[in-house]
Amino acid sequence: MTQPWTVVVPVKRLAAAKTRLRGGLPGVPHQDLALALAADTLAAVRACPVVSEVLVVTDDTRVADEARSGGARVLPDVADAGLNAAFRHGAAAAAGWVAGLTADLPALRPAELAAALRAALTGPRGVRRFVADAPGTGTVLLAAPPGVPLDPRFGPGSAAAHAASGARPLTGDWPSLRRDVDTADDLAAAARLGLGQRTTALTAGCRTESFAT
Repeated sequence: MTQPWTVVVPVKRLAAAKTRLRGGLPGVPHQDLALALAADTLAAVRACPVVSEVLVVTDDTRVADEARSGGARVLPDVADAGLNAAFRHGAAAAAGWVAGLTADLPALRPAELAAALRAALTGPRGVRRFVADAPGTGTVLLAAPPGVPLDPRFGPGSAAAHAASGARPLTGDWPSLRRDVDTADDLAAAARLGLGQRTTALTAGCRTESFAT
């Protein structure tokens, strides 16, 4: 079963993004690292065979330029409204099947994203589906069918929050999709899976274990 998907990817201002990762890659400017994570995520989404449109919600100029250069549509973020508002803003501009995806998946493989999106098409109609992160408490992907609000509940404990809101979890062998990066330990784990081109370039010469020291 194949359907075209719009994937919404909110990206914070780089100066405020990934605060727990600050200093996680010695010698690399934090904003460059945050941009690389987002760029590799977007590159994987663009390469996903079931994605017809990538919609980036941001008010950061560097992120917007990066997104447009890769063919994504950019919507201005609502200042200080938060991540869930950005997901809702993007989803409101999408038609058909829509998925919200976090921007910190530098090891993401297009085939794994495609498999998860195809899995979201199965099961009861009119039901939102989500993919939990590697620890199982957060959410990396939230999908909604046409006519159903995305209703995002991202934040601490978001997997439980999405389940409580009626969304159903998707399970599958998708390690690169589940591996979001919030800390230096997460970055090391993503490196073991294989980072995207931009993050690889920044981490060149660094041992993976050094990310967490």
